[in-house]
Amino acid sequence: MPVQFDQLKLYEENYYRVIEAIISNSELPKSPGLLDVSISLPLVINGITNYIPPFPTCYLHTSLSEQGPHEKKLLNALLASYNTLERPVANESEPLEVKFGLTLQQIIDVDEKNQILTTNVWLNLDEKNQLLITNIWLSLEWNDYNLRWNDSDYGGVKDLRITPNKLWKPDVLMYNSADEGFDGTYQTNVVVRNNGSCLYVPPGIFKSTCKIDITWFPFDDQHCDMKFGSWTYDGNQLDLVLKDESGGDLSDFITNGEWYLIGMPGKKNTITYACCPEPYVDVTFTIMIRRRTLYYFFNLIVPCVLISSMALLGFTLPPDSGEKLTLGVTILLSLTVFLNLVAETLPQVSDAIPLLGTYFNCIMFMVASSVVLTVVVLNYHHRTADIHEMPQWIKTVFLQWLPWILRMSRPGKKITRKTIMMSNRMRELELKERSSKSLLANVLDIDDDFRHVPPPPNSTASTGNLGPGCSIFRTDFRRSFVRPSTMEDVGGGLSGHHRELHLILRELQFITARMKKADEEAELISDWKFAAMVVDRFCLFVFTLFTIIATVAVLLSAPHIIVQ
Repeated sequence: MPVQFDQLKLYEENYYRVIEAIISNSELPKSPGLLDVSISLPLVINGITNYIPPFPTCYLHTSLSEQGPHEKKLLNALLASYNTLERPVANESEPLEVKFGLTLQQIIDVDEKNQILTTNVWLNLDEKNQLLITNIWLSLEWNDYNLRWNDSDYGGVKDLRITPNKLWKPDVLMYNSADEGFDGTYQTNVVVRNNGSCLYVPPGIFKSTCKIDITWFPFDDQHCDMKFGSWTYDGNQLDLVLKDESGGDLSDFITNGEWYLIGMPGKKNTITYACCPEPYVDVTFTIMIRRRTLYYFFNLIVPCVLISSMALLGFTLPPDSGEKLTLGVTILLSLTVFLNLVAETLPQVSDAIPLLGTYFNCIMFMVASSVVLTVVVLNYHHRTADIHEMPQWIKTVFLQWLPWILRMSRPGKKITRKTIMMSNRMRELELKERSSKSLLANVLDIDDDFRHVPPPPNSTASTGNLGPGCSIFRTDFRRSFVRPSTMEDVGGGLSGHHRELHLILRELQFITARMKKADEEAELISDWKFAAMVVDRFCLFVFTLFTIIATVAVLLSAPHIIVQ
């Protein structure tokens, strides 16, 4: 439908008059066509090409401004004689009941070291400083006797929004606050209803102290209290009650990557102090959180287990490689670095030792012990017969019983229980035999019956018949060699042929003794090396078992293992 310019001008004038009335909060002027602005103006604008109104296109309803003067009149009536210092009760002998609740939004930080909890009531636990930082919306609801009206007298106005500095409000603060400004709330408007009910919901970032228990770190649960109460009113004047008996509202909680929220129960406490006869009421909310252990499990525990397994592999490294001791010391330093990482995140308290710290100390003790035993292994491996003689207890433990227990064997020697018993029996017999000999027989390594030499046979018997009588010659010759003094008893000595044989036998005996000594030294060195190998194998089994038991004991003793 074509639109005339005069009609458009009329609509535009009415449009400006409506906007001016809304801005000035005054009554709309009564003029023809004004009530049609909400319908006609958009049609006119859309019906004219390239026409841009000076204000955004909108629908205007004159009925919206009809409550403006009623609210103004109501505010003037309520606040004209209102006193913000007056406790709003009909009977001053009765306490004013204030329903208190809070909505936890997010855990911002948990400062464990300073033991402070900061809440928006957002939740963040600073373990190093032992602080809890949370984002919280407080909720205080009470009934103000001086703020009641009949809504029918004021155009149906049933509620108002009034700034808190114009009304009386309870001076509820958090007792265990660690904030520099003490109160971290934002002052929002108070919603007042016609029955006198007042609702005050100030959001805020709360920083509260929190006693951190590091006993089960990183498998720990923390309970952080937030104590709220009136700062000046006692229980006879102001009675705090829980808005919800189940505790805080968690419906809008935003999950935290480090902490899992278990619950937030609330409790009302009435305390009578020694200084004052009046009871004091407070409401305490306990934020129960559980640490998510997945990060610590894969970034601290798993690397620690891998490093300790490398220490176990050090026992399989040959002593001649030259890196056996270096590997153990390097692993010990690596564990020290991991332990420092744990210490930096925890408070400097002596109340308890964290579980992870106990585990790291056990592994460090194991690695340090492995370094000490590696030194023992290297010492055994490089011992020589000229300097060290193997004690009998080392032979018994490291060459017989431990190899048999560990199922170890030496080339050419089979170690069984039977061979061990036979070896011990032979050693006992040898000791008995030596104890029964005379001193000279032990020195010369001969039997006692060689001390008594029978009268020598005649020369013909000694030099003649070498057939069946050769045994007599060999016996006499052995006696003459073993005891050279008997050569004088023969009455003139032996012939030159016998002298040469005697010298040859002495040289052979010397060479045999040297070879026997070399074999004994080589066997002793081999025994020391085998003892070092046995110590290595024994340490490998013992420390492997220790690592497994320590790891399993730590995981099983924790209240929970993995919380995602």
